[in-house]
Amino acid sequence: MYNIKIKFEQKGLEPVELNNIKPGDSLLEVLLDNNIDLHHNCGAVCACSTCHLYVDKGMDYLEELSDKEEDFIDRAISPRINSRLGCQCILQEDDGEIEITLPDQTQFLGE
Repeated sequence: MYNIKIKFEQKGLEPVELNNIKPGDSLLEVLLDNNIDLHHNCGAVCACSTCHLYVDKGMDYLEELSDKEEDFIDRAISPRINSRLGCQCILQEDDGEIEITLPDQTQFLGE
C-alpha cells in the first residue's frame, strides 16, 4: 500500500495526504478517485499533456517513463526533470511513499 502526499501550485489549495492506496492504479486514477481534479483531456491514453505532474519523491515506485510519454511531456507547460503524466504513472506492486506536485490547473482553457 502507498502513502501519497500531494502539493498544489495553485493558490489556495492545501496539501493532501492519501493513505493505504493500492498498487495497480495510475496516479491520475488515484487523484480522481479521491476527488482531486487533474485535467486529462485525452481520456488517459497518453495522447496529450494535460495530466502533467511533478514526482518529487518515489519515482522508483512508478512504471518507467516510455518514449511516447516523454514526447508528450516535452509539450507540457513548464516541464522539469521530474515531470510525468499522471495517466502513465502506474503504482507498482510494492509499498512506499510518493510525493507529487500538481501544476496550477487554472492555466488550461475553460478554468
